[in-house]
Amino acid sequence: MKKKFALSFVALASVALLAACGEVKSGASNTTGNPVDEKTIKIGFNFEETGAVAAYGTAEQKGAQLAVDEINAAGGIDGKQIEVVDKDNKSETAEAASVTTNLVTQSKVAAIVGPATSGATAAAVANATKAGVPLISPSATQDGLTKGQDYLFIGTFQDSFQGKIISNYVTNKLNAKKVVLYTDNASDYAKGIAKSFREAYKGEIVADETFVAGDTDFQAALTKIKDKDFDAIVLPGYYTEAGKIVNQARGMGIDKPIVGGDGFNGEEFVQQATAEKASNIYFISGFSTTVEVSAKAKAFLDAYRAKYNEEPSTFAALAYDSVHLVANAAKGAKNSGEIKDNLAKTKDFDGVTGQTSFDADHNTVKTAYMMTMNNGKVEAAEVVKP
Repeated sequence: MKKKFALSFVALASVALLAACGEVKSGASNTTGNPVDEKTIKIGFNFEETGAVAAYGTAEQKGAQLAVDEINAAGGIDGKQIEVVDKDNKSETAEAASVTTNLVTQSKVAAIVGPATSGATAAAVANATKAGVPLISPSATQDGLTKGQDYLFIGTFQDSFQGKIISNYVTNKLNAKKVVLYTDNASDYAKGIAKSFREAYKGEIVADETFVAGDTDFQAALTKIKDKDFDAIVLPGYYTEAGKIVNQARGMGIDKPIVGGDGFNGEEFVQQATAEKASNIYFISGFSTTVEVSAKAKAFLDAYRAKYNEEPSTFAALAYDSVHLVANAAKGAKNSGEIKDNLAKTKDFDGVTGQTSFDADHNTVKTAYMMTMNNGKVEAAEVVKP
């Protein structure tokens, strides 16, 4: 999410952002990269702090900054304080690439955390690679995004993982033998989940409809869907449209379960759907505040609530872990190339979203939760697997 903590976690923002790239060709890189300063370690933030998907980026910025504050208060990394260079990519792919260039060439950061989305991450990675600076996206979930990318790391599960989880859940938990699949056709994130779902689901897909990011009126498609015989709606997409679809579907009397990926994460989904109509909703998350958590996760929850006076989303938790992953990899490193090498060796790193080990492609599989929402509130969360 994704939206990841699905998320999404989660390739969105505008039609261009949602049409995320596949494999990215980065060209040659500076294997040494930027040097680590004697007194500070510079980390760049490249988040969607304004624009269409600011809900994801602002949550990640908050989680990342909390991690920095805690690390610095505890003495820093090898006695060096983290210096943050915080840039807003405005939820635009071109800006994400431009921000990356500025961070690696002007600010000379040793690592970048962000962007949040797959499309922006795909746009940013080439410039980071050329400079020899590792980039970790807390929540870019597009399958194949890291293929051939030595300097790109992903902090959450991939889209195909979510599609399989949704298939398993609607089949075995919701007993859905017939479903409607309603997909954001402008988003590689949503299309990746939908593709994986189609391949895994053994029941009948009675309708396979699409919408496009930026749409606001879904009445025509929902009217076609309403009279069909089905047990659930599977809705791969982001809160920006998914919330409106839920609102309009419930307003038309469609009361079947609606199931989505980590793109549903965040209060903005409820704002779009309205609490009154956001019931019988199920969505994937990489983090939960409603189930028993580890001591480390509880400490994060308490600290986040105290600092921001709000509940952390999975995006905030994933970004918090991403900063700690970078900090762990920066121990003893003399330059950004060594930080990259140390990140690649990460095994069983214990974070607030579970343990992280990067595979050969720098992807990770994390524990996932299926959240149950009624009246705009998450009432339950259960650990789920494909």
